[in-house]
Amino acid sequence: MRQRLFESATLKLTGWYLLVLAIISLMFSIVLYQVSIAEVERRLERYQEQSQMLYHPPPQDNLSSPDTIRNKELISAKANVILVLVYTNIVVLLLGGVVSYLFARKTLEPIEAAHEQQARFISDASHELRTPLAAMTTELEVALRDPSLTKKEMRELLESNLEEVQRLTKLSHTLLSLSTGKDAKLAFTPIDLTKAILSARKKTQVPDSRIHVMLPKSSTFVTGNEESIRELIAILLDNALKYSPEDSTVRVQLRENNGRAEVSISNKGRGILPDELPQIFDRFYRSEASRSSEGYGLGLSLARQISDLHQANLSVSSEPGVITTFEFSLPITHPRQQS
Repeated sequence: MRQRLFESATLKLTGWYLLVLAIISLMFSIVLYQVSIAEVERRLERYQEQSQMLYHPPPQDNLSSPDTIRNKELISAKANVILVLVYTNIVVLLLGGVVSYLFARKTLEPIEAAHEQQARFISDASHELRTPLAAMTTELEVALRDPSLTKKEMRELLESNLEEVQRLTKLSHTLLSLSTGKDAKLAFTPIDLTKAILSARKKTQVPDSRIHVMLPKSSTFVTGNEESIRELIAILLDNALKYSPEDSTVRVQLRENNGRAEVSISNKGRGILPDELPQIFDRFYRSEASRSSEGYGLGLSLARQISDLHQANLSVSSEPGVITTFEFSLPITHPRQQS
């Protein structure tokens, strides 16, 4: 259905291109015809004048008179010009049709890709929403059919459903952020990146030994949307904690390099395989190593989107089994520029 829709749109767009080309070609042909015939008439008039000077007296045969010859040549010239223009327009329209179709395909490619991405996004989102809803429905149906359900069991059921509701709330929030992020009008202000990192560190609520933070001696300021930058750091930090052993240390480092503030977050663990690296920022993508963990595969996609909005050059490198590092950078804004 989708393929037929875009094929139909391609043919319609090709038709419009051809219509425009035909109008331009027709107008050009009319102008060319008028110019060509005017030139032919000018030359025939000159020929007639020269003929009249040579023939004294004028020939008695009307068929060989200058006027007759002039009219015949003019009619022949008009027919030849029309014939040439007709053949030329046919060739132009045939070639134009091919080129128009290629241009139409090229024009619709981004729209088709966006449509396909949207359809895939809706399909994936529906699947992810269906899973917790199905679990909640099953638990509630089983509970309703059990007449001997105790108060303790009912409490456990409600707590389980509340947990699923919280996960659904988080998922819907992330989906909303992803759907509006590219068109968002974010307010950019100076941000103390040091405080943003410490705030994200505090939100993790893990032991101090789990995260090692390395910061410059003085605060580092950048320009951006503070809430989004905090979210970006929190996503990368949460991802590093989630996919590393509980007894390992996640390292967060902020450094200044050539006028840019560079934030890197590293962890030790299984890492990311080379063939998975290009896909980890895709929506709903989860590597084989992360299938058993909680999450929807949306965090890094949102991180990429925030990075793109700030032109923060988010990148990842991984040596499987050794270390994985996510890094982004922003131009430094000096404190005196905040006024």
